[in-house]
Amino acid sequence: QRSPSRQRVGVGTMSPAIALAFLPLVVTLLVRYRHYFRLLVGTVLLRSLRDCLSGLRIEERAFSYVLTHALPGDPGHILTTLDHWSSHCEYLSHMGPVKGQILMRLVEEKAPACVLELGTYCGYSTLLIAQALPPGGRLLTVERDPRTAAVAEKLIRLAGFDEHMVELIVGSSEEVIPCLRTQYQLSRADLVLLIHRPRCYLRDLQLLEAHALLPAGGTVLADHVLFPGAPRFLQYAKSCGRYRCRLYHTGLPDFPAIKDGIAQLTYAGPG
Repeated sequence: QRSPSRQRVGVGTMSPAIALAFLPLVVTLLVRYRHYFRLLVGTVLLRSLRDCLSGLRIEERAFSYVLTHALPGDPGHILTTLDHWSSHCEYLSHMGPVKGQILMRLVEEKAPACVLELGTYCGYSTLLIAQALPPGGRLLTVERDPRTAAVAEKLIRLAGFDEHMVELIVGSSEEVIPCLRTQYQLSRADLVLLIHRPRCYLRDLQLLEAHALLPAGGTVLADHVLFPGAPRFLQYAKSCGRYRCRLYHTGLPDFPAIKDGIAQLTYAGPG
């Protein structure tokens, strides 16, 4: 029988060999998934550290940058400033210019009288919609986090849009949707943008159906359906028989190698 000291020596001499055996696998994973690691480090580790050191959230830091670099009353310049902040300072996890062009083209093409946005975040996509709305168009945008909503509110007003054109509602989409008709005088949403939490997309789509807020021919645009992904939402939209579906393949802003997509649904009616 081997003594404990000899056993400890044996374990000690085996550890480097085991580590070396796994090294090629670790290197392969780091190379293959390097974009995801960069995203993880930027959006979780570094962001948390900066939050602690500054006492501000990333949205608040981005707004401070906008205040000193963007032209008030110019939504296009504010959007460009946010893109620059995200690319050169801190990744903002916003919609970005590529997806933004898809959204703006759709708003210009459909000319919706009323748009509902679920997930205001910092107000980036809100400004995209607002500047493309037809005369007399109205946008209701919903943000569940009060602190984030406060930043978005200031950004929207800085861009020059008043409460009659863009109304920001603070609350969870699950609670707000049933109140839209009675409390916010929204009888129908010609275009709905889902940009909050992909796991909530299916629930909120079904809530919109249940409260008859989607007109026949109305459009639902859902971001992040491939990353992090909304498989149940996509499966429902394709199989229920009430939607025509189109998928735009894109990448994440500043991380084009990470594939994502925007789903465009056209509602055929309750059927």
